[in-house]
Amino acid sequence: MSSSSTKPSPLGRGLSALLGDVDASYQPADKGPQRQGVPGLTRMPTSWLRSGKYQPRQHFNEEALRDLSNSIKERGILEPLLVRPLPGAKDSYEIVAGERRWRAAQMASLHDVPVMVRELSDREAMEFGIIENVQREDLSPIEEGEGYKRLIEEFGHTQEKLGQIVGKSRPHITNMLRLLTLPRPVQDMIEDGRLTSGHARALVPTKEPLKLALEVIKKGLNVRQTETLAKKNQDAPEVHKKRVNPEESADVLALETELEKVIGLKVKIATKGKAGTLTLYYTDLDQLDDIIKRLRG
Repeated sequence: MSSSSTKPSPLGRGLSALLGDVDASYQPADKGPQRQGVPGLTRMPTSWLRSGKYQPRQHFNEEALRDLSNSIKERGILEPLLVRPLPGAKDSYEIVAGERRWRAAQMASLHDVPVMVRELSDREAMEFGIIENVQREDLSPIEEGEGYKRLIEEFGHTQEKLGQIVGKSRPHITNMLRLLTLPRPVQDMIEDGRLTSGHARALVPTKEPLKLALEVIKKGLNVRQTETLAKKNQDAPEVHKKRVNPEESADVLALETELEKVIGLKVKIATKGKAGTLTLYYTDLDQLDDIIKRLRG
């Protein structure tokens, strides 16, 4: 086999997969961190580390940090942090995974911590950060959804590809993203634990999710009871609100067929009065590129 063969991606296999694939070229500065006998494993001053800009966790529970700090005082840090060098900055590294350990280590007055140094792109840094937190179940449902949203919007991942990367099903990704459509006060209730993600998912399609969320909390309803309450408060499907004109449906179908012949893609037209939506379906990125080129003229 050629030495240029593609190397399997460690994404989706967790941070443990990184331990055999670290940047062994890193050389600590004089009087800086010392190697521990394992290639790529290094101790680094806590002052050299910076919070990651792609850190998916937005809230750090102080009580949980104190508990972790006490554990670190007794047993030390059992798993190294994953960091990457900050370009153009001497003795400065960004934390990709392990920020809770770094914060707890500072609370424990540790001067240095074990780290793995890797050269990572922004996309990889964000992917690894989300992978670690999701696998440790360290993120709230809202933080998890926000992380998925950023990977989709900033790096162009599809939900299916994202599920493969983080080891979650596509329906799970979809459910986490749907929580972000809830009003901010309801999201806050999920963040502080007053509502579970199960409660929240039931509220997504309702007309007044905030009002219902307050009712759920006040009455102490379980998820099944919340689902029953939500069904009574959902918007009626559009199909029941208006009568379908058979002639209009035939015209729309004919337009879809004509467009599909012209552009070579599956097309869906949905009308609502004089307005409507036009949806184009593509099967791969080449087709998407072709659509964009056509739109740009």
